[in-house]
Amino acid sequence: MTEPTAAQVHAIVTDVLAELRRGTTARAAATAPAAATAPAAATAPAPAVAPTPRPVAGPAGDIDLPDPTVHRRLVGVAAPANPTGLENLVASTTARIGVGRAGPRPRTASLLLFRADHAVTQDAIFGEVPAALLDQFGMFSVQTKVTTAEEYLLRPDLGRALSEQARAEIDRRCSKNPQVQVVVGDGLSWAAVANNLPKIYPVLEQGLRSAGLTVGTPFFVRYCRVGIINDINDVVGADVVVLLIGERPGLGVADALSVYSTATSSA
Repeated sequence: MTEPTAAQVHAIVTDVLAELRRGTTARAAATAPAAATAPAAATAPAPAVAPTPRPVAGPAGDIDLPDPTVHRRLVGVAAPANPTGLENLVASTTARIGVGRAGPRPRTASLLLFRADHAVTQDAIFGEVPAALLDQFGMFSVQTKVTTAEEYLLRPDLGRALSEQARAEIDRRCSKNPQVQVVVGDGLSWAAVANNLPKIYPVLEQGLRSAGLTVGTPFFVRYCRVGIINDINDVVGADVVVLLIGERPGLGVADALSVYSTATSSA
């Protein structure tokens, strides 16, 4: 027996959801009070209802489901011995506790939230930082020795080394020997850069310049690991290198941005 394709699974799910909606509508109509109407000599036949067309399966198709993240802190345990204590415990951590179960299995809401969070982490890892965002802050882009997202996950060592082209580009475009060199890297979350850079970078740059420090030419590194700081400072020779980089996404937070710095090229 062959495995169904993604398009077939999508079409099946769409049909099931459509059937559930029709059943809900029919039950609501059956339980609604009948409206008083004047007697009629004859009842006109109801118009024929056309069958619901099947949406096109594939990336363009949408499944209308409620947002599972709305109830992230909802306690799912039925009749807990200490409701207040459990609520406080759930509120104190991002861990998935107190979610309840349906027999030996997770409840539907808990499973949907897990799948939604997992999808967000995948998007954070495999997405791209918008070029328009880098243009907004006048940053050019270079790349490490990594060539693909898959290789980035499998070869962390390549993410800690600049490609020869990147070295040449940094040497050509960056001012040398600044007191502070600011670099932005995608790391394991492009979303961290996209969501936080507009809030952090202007404040960081303004603070450094207000302190009377010379700031080097900022730039962006694709497929970046923290150890790239060493290679960068071998080229620019800054007193301090500051790296803003996306952290590994978790099942709840996928846009955490960290700051790493070093005062030498071999730290």
